[in-house]
Amino acid sequence: MIKNFLVFVVYRVSSTSFKIMDKKTYHIFIIGCQMNISDGERVANYLDSYGYQEEKDIYRADLVIFLTCGVRYSAESRIYGLIPNIKKKNPKVKIVLSGCLVVREDIKKSMGKMIDYWLPIVDLPSFYNLLQGKEPLKSDGKKFSPSEYLKEPAKYKSKYSAFVPIGNGCDNFCSYCFVPYARGREVYRSADEILEEVYSLIKKGYKEITLIAQNVNSYKFGEIDFPKLLQKVNNLKGNFWLRFATSHPKDMSDDLIRAMSKCEKLCHHVHIAVQSGDDEILEKMNRKYNRQHFIDLIKKIRKNLNKNIANTKNEIWQAPVSITTDIIVGFPGETKKQFLNTAKLFKKLNFDMAYIARFSPRPMTAAAQMDDDVSPKEKKEREEYLMKILRKTALKNNKKYINKIVEVLVDGKKEKTGKYFGHTKSNKVVKFESSDKILSGEIVLIKIKKVKDFGLEGVLVNNKK
Repeated sequence: MIKNFLVFVVYRVSSTSFKIMDKKTYHIFIIGCQMNISDGERVANYLDSYGYQEEKDIYRADLVIFLTCGVRYSAESRIYGLIPNIKKKNPKVKIVLSGCLVVREDIKKSMGKMIDYWLPIVDLPSFYNLLQGKEPLKSDGKKFSPSEYLKEPAKYKSKYSAFVPIGNGCDNFCSYCFVPYARGREVYRSADEILEEVYSLIKKGYKEITLIAQNVNSYKFGEIDFPKLLQKVNNLKGNFWLRFATSHPKDMSDDLIRAMSKCEKLCHHVHIAVQSGDDEILEKMNRKYNRQHFIDLIKKIRKNLNKNIANTKNEIWQAPVSITTDIIVGFPGETKKQFLNTAKLFKKLNFDMAYIARFSPRPMTAAAQMDDDVSPKEKKEREEYLMKILRKTALKNNKKYINKIVEVLVDGKKEKTGKYFGHTKSNKVVKFESSDKILSGEIVLIKIKKVKDFGLEGVLVNNKK
């Protein structure tokens, strides 16, 4: 769930002096978050620099790299059937496991015979050494630092929208979360390095920049914290949208909220995970804030970011800030009353979107030692209950868009319907028709004529070059 970012550094380009003469192919299979997507773009560029070629068909590639996710069992389970099937159809394929699951000993025991290479993403700078059967170490025999791989250039999949990672790892140790064990402790890139990557994207004409990290607003490098970094990115010359994800409530400071209100390029969308609306559950989750603190944060964000909204019908409308969140239902020990506190929070805060997950115990975490005492049936019912509330609040928020003219960044065209689709600065999905050919990455003006709970529809006003 899930964008935003500046003294300049020269990126190290992987050496091409060892290029593989035989053209080998690779396919990258990505599961999970924005960090995995960004990591995949760096893996792709790395392999390109050593002479590999991308293969679209996963069953035909010489090398298949899995960037795995261990946040929920449903994400983890995807590799169990797919990898054996790939091996069966292409016995010569080499399988590389990377991402969150690479550190799990149980995965090594169960999948060890199927995996040819285990690649912690921090070892990306010596991936070629690994493929050659050598230790993934620096030339001086030392290990790579956890953020060093982020210096690798990226092969961005999009030509107009890019994720820019500002760090790696997490220090929070939420009781349900595997990420600190998989990614390690927080390490951040210098502001110079981040600004250089953003600046290079702006020069290439990118329209949307999203700063990402496990806890993006925890950023600290020298004297630069996240509010200062955000302002530095915002002040770069160029016409682009700025986003960031994902925010932790404990680090959403007053300084950051003030900085957000002053950044004119920052999109009016904040994703901030609450996880539960009950104080006892939040404490068991080790979230380091309570219900009232979260409510106060949302009030501050809305007050500060909504104060300059224009209501003139003939102007491009500045939509109110949209608030999206993450929720876990059925956490160990969660009573019906505690769940209903989350439901009350949903009604009170009027979220635009929420990503609701049913609790599943993750190995190595504190919550895995707790009694998973909420039944699967009850978890499903609680998820559905929240979704009913969410649909109402999302529809209520979207009705404000009727007859408003908004900027839409075009993502593509659905062949079945013939309709174009894109998203607003507030991250609302918009569908529209046009007899003219419109390219992905264009920003157009759309007048909203119809709204649903999770989408808008409109007509093209004109094309904004």
